[in-house]
Amino acid sequence: MNEATKITKEPARKNKVESYDISRSDETLHLATDLAKFIKDNKLSTTVQGKEFVNVEGWQYAGSRLGIVPIVDHVINVSTETELKYQAKVTLFDLRSGHTVGAGFAVCSNKENGKKFYQEFAIMSMAQTRAIGKAYRNILAWIIRAAGYEPTPAEEMDYAGNTSEVKPALAVAPEATPVAVAAEAPAPMKAVPAEPALVETPAVSYATASQKEEIIRLLNHPVITRQEKTKMLLNINRLDEERATQAIAKLRKAIDDRENGESAAA
Repeated sequence: MNEATKITKEPARKNKVESYDISRSDETLHLATDLAKFIKDNKLSTTVQGKEFVNVEGWQYAGSRLGIVPIVDHVINVSTETELKYQAKVTLFDLRSGHTVGAGFAVCSNKENGKKFYQEFAIMSMAQTRAIGKAYRNILAWIIRAAGYEPTPAEEMDYAGNTSEVKPALAVAPEATPVAVAAEAPAPMKAVPAEPALVETPAVSYATASQKEEIIRLLNHPVITRQEKTKMLLNINRLDEERATQAIAKLRKAIDDRENGESAAA
């Protein structure tokens, strides 16, 4: 009977997906080994001046194994007349404890090397990406270092720059003695086609910080399942204000229904 019990338990152990506890150094060192393999197999690092820096996807993988997900608090347009610039703030939410465990700020500007021709949405997106990497870097840098990589997100590094913008100097011919020539009638000017007008895409009003806080508060209610909580948190940064309002109403209804003994899904 003991042998049969042992045989039935063995496959379950092999198929189990490990998760790690950041408060236990022995577990996080095992995570560093797993992380190094994952980054290498999926090519999630960038070489800068001979050193390997992990892309933000690698940092997110490390965070997900610890049950820590990023939440974008805000993205602010801090542009001027001569510069396109965005600032983002990201906080890290621990699914186990239900508390915020870290935060990160970042900016992105079209004045940076290689970003002169970036569109506005790309500048805004990069600010968010950098803030996510920065937030994880503040609490997980030593794990990335233990995995054999530099403890700075690749998106923060300054690359070689936009070399296509550098134009070679023109050779200057030696001055020649001016020769008198007969005046010619100026050539007729060709019409220069007008540049097409830029079409501005309407800005998306993402969920406010207060809406996200309310969603997180409702998700911590005992009647909300762990699967529902995880699914909502993974998508919370994609919600606009209208969808966030709908999500709050849906969660409140689910909580009321379940507290009254009904089985309505959130």
